[in-house]
Amino acid sequence: MFSHGYLIWFAVVDVQAMWLLGTGAHEAAFRNIKTIAECLADELINAAKESPNNYAIKKKDESDRVAQFNA
Repeated sequence: MFSHGYLIWFAVVDVQAMWLLGTGAHEAAFRNIKTIAECLADELINAAKESPNNYAIKKKDESDRVAQFNA
């Protein structure tokens, strides 16, 4: 939520996407020479590029495939 005087704006954040970005960075940094910050930066860059190497995009595509199969 942002406010300026009497004006209030609500920022919409996809909590699941943020959680998936953090999880992807954590898994990428596990037993890796890269730091968690570097892995998080890679996840954010890949998300911005809509790269299929992004953990969050992989999980979203996987859930979409399952939903389409079950429909």
